[in-house]
Amino acid sequence: MPPPVKTVWELKEHTKGKHLVLRAYLEAWLPILGSWSGRILFVDAFAGPGEYKDGEEGSPIIALNALIEHNSKSTITAEVIFFFIESEEDRANYLTDMVDQIKPRIPSNAKFQVIHGTFDQTMTEVLNQIEEQNTNLAPCFVMIDPFGVKGMPMTIIQRILNNPKSEVYISFMYEGINRFRSTPEFEPHLNELFGCDNWKQGVGISDSHKRRKFFFDLYKDQLKKAGCKFVLSFDLYDDNRHIYTIFFGTQHLRGCDVMKQAIWKIAPTGNYRFVGTNSDQLTLSIVSPNFAPLKKALQDEFIGKGWVSIEDVLEFVISDKTDYHSGQVKTKVLKLMEDCKEPEIEVDKNSRKRRNTYPPKTILRFLDKEES
Repeated sequence: MPPPVKTVWELKEHTKGKHLVLRAYLEAWLPILGSWSGRILFVDAFAGPGEYKDGEEGSPIIALNALIEHNSKSTITAEVIFFFIESEEDRANYLTDMVDQIKPRIPSNAKFQVIHGTFDQTMTEVLNQIEEQNTNLAPCFVMIDPFGVKGMPMTIIQRILNNPKSEVYISFMYEGINRFRSTPEFEPHLNELFGCDNWKQGVGISDSHKRRKFFFDLYKDQLKKAGCKFVLSFDLYDDNRHIYTIFFGTQHLRGCDVMKQAIWKIAPTGNYRFVGTNSDQLTLSIVSPNFAPLKKALQDEFIGKGWVSIEDVLEFVISDKTDYHSGQVKTKVLKLMEDCKEPEIEVDKNSRKRRNTYPPKTILRFLDKEES
């Protein structure tokens, strides 16, 4: 996707989807960390001007309003720092004016800074300073949303993730990678993006589906090597044309669950849609959700393992091994598996008081066809 040449430009449908998920996630992230941490940090690495052609909010304003308009704003006692990094001077100046307009509404415990610079250089300076002071980066959410693959090296992402409670929200521009993968001058950018040259192994894969899977799996693996314990991804389309994929990396199980809740919360209306991490065929939808893949994933994981705890089941679902979140397990899947004509799970009666409930410490086992 080529970068716009104007200071502000038209908002695309796929960007709306990305921003809706961002807002939903921040509404959960802010009180979770802001109620106990002394300081939390939001970094928009490719911030843009903060506004689109017809006045729609850009990601920096969305992030600020997530705090300003939060229903539980009083519980967010941490100092909330917003860093907005923009390499184009006209856009950085435009964003400064935008933020200044809403400055009177920003809570006293929040601070912001618009930085005219590049993501890699700016974050390198910040991380160098932190290392010199022998401290850790505050719990942070870093949004990395470029127009291509330049300027987002895996080495910087790894340094961010070296700090506890850091998360990344990355736009992965696969279409550009696919188009220019054999171009020699593109090679250094892909080496930086992946943090290795293993991507070259995918250049000659003729099957487009297998080639795409190779590059996606490699990027996911590299994020995990960089420090992400869990990596989710969802595709964004415009008029049925894949534009890019969002990769979300976190070091904590709860962050994984909250992000999936944010994705499922956003109905795929309009011309954008979400396709899950673990199935090319699964389009996430709150209109007609399909829980058959979750049931199958649970059976594949737990049949033959005997008695397991509900905590084990929830941890599996919440992780990046499924596209589902914790709120979808008990009533949407387990209850139906217990109540069907030939039960597909058995629950230890001594571990709960009422049927079709699965409180903490519930013990159950998944039955194969011969046991049901």
